Amino acid sequence: MTRRVAILLSGGGSNMVALARSMTGDHPARPVLVMANSADAGGLDKARAMGFETDYVDHRPFGGDRAAFEDALHARLMQAAPDIVCLAGFMRVLTEGFVRRWQGRMLNIHPSLLPKYRGLHTHARALAAGESLHGCTVHEVTPELDEGPILGQATVAVLPDDTPDTLAARVLVMEHQLYPAVLRRFAAGDRSLVTLP
Repeated sequence: MTRRVAILLSGGGSNMVALARSMTGDHPARPVLVMANSADAGGLDKARAMGFETDYVDHRPFGGDRAAFEDALHARLMQAAPDIVCLAGFMRVLTEGFVRRWQGRMLNIHPSLLPKYRGLHTHARALAAGESLHGCTVHEVTPELDEGPILGQATVAVLPDDTPDTLAARVLVMEHQLYPAVLRRFAAGDRSLVTLP
């Protein structure tokens, strides 16, 4: 049975593109919806150009009412009836109520080797700590921020002259390899750890 995948994003959508391009041929999943939390997210244009259904729920009119925003987001997702939800640069912290609705079916990619450096500014923090290795992690989403079961990790060496931007660029290359590899396994019912390179 082909699994239906919804992808949520907030920015340019490079991880969405990597995921969508991977879901062809004998892949066990297909993208059915790409959603953002604003109409001007660059990833929506890329998704439209690839022929995918797109939509958005702008979080701003909801003010601080996160639950109301998430109810609207959930209602739109339910119309698409995805089996799996992939967060791909979706820059909204989701409440426990939303996560519980999709737990076990929702993945996220995070730009650090979790459990190190949860949250933001991961590349700068890794450099400040003098790390020799950095990377990215795909994990199941749970109510605790960046704490769900780890499904895959990819590492990059930290170079002596790295800046947060140069390190981020190399990590992003690995994100585009790791997330599709994990999704393929996950969609086939395999939660075993993927490690790259």
